[in-house]
Amino acid sequence: MSVIFVNVVLLLFLVITALAINQQRNLFAAVMMSGIYSLICASLFVCLDAVDVAFTEAAVGAGIATILFLGTLAVTSYEEKRVVKVHFTSLFLVFICGGLLIYGLSDIPAFGEHSNPVQTYLADAYVNTSFEVIGVPNLVTSVLASFRGFDTLGETTVIFTAGISVLMLLGRGKPKGQSVVQEEIK
Repeated sequence: MSVIFVNVVLLLFLVITALAINQQRNLFAAVMMSGIYSLICASLFVCLDAVDVAFTEAAVGAGIATILFLGTLAVTSYEEKRVVKVHFTSLFLVFICGGLLIYGLSDIPAFGEHSNPVQTYLADAYVNTSFEVIGVPNLVTSVLASFRGFDTLGETTVIFTAGISVLMLLGRGKPKGQSVVQEEIK
């Protein structure tokens, strides 16, 4: 019962944070709140026993994405321009897409149900044959490194690309030999 309560509270925090981001006109505050949103998502993933996804969300969503957004804000305005125009076609498409997603959720088995396909044959195969097939005694390592190798490679590629982007962003600066005082004099 307490696990459901924690999940509901985290989901409520996600909704409140999303609404706060949507209403925010100060882009710096919106970037900070999006980092908070990513950390809450990572916490929710930990509660759902998806620690690898939580780590990726914390590293990419809360860490690197926030740094990239802040770097973008350094070269743009901190205030969003007010636009009063409402696009009813876009709003209609959002509701249609949301309705289709909710309809698709009706076919998904309940979370943690023992008759789920992952619970019936896949988890048992991972637990019982992992050491014989892979030769690695740690079950999590064998699943992430071998059985889900392409997925892990994709996650690693995303983190590596984001890291290189941050290094490139941070590497940009003033040319060597020119100080801030010399720039202000010009």
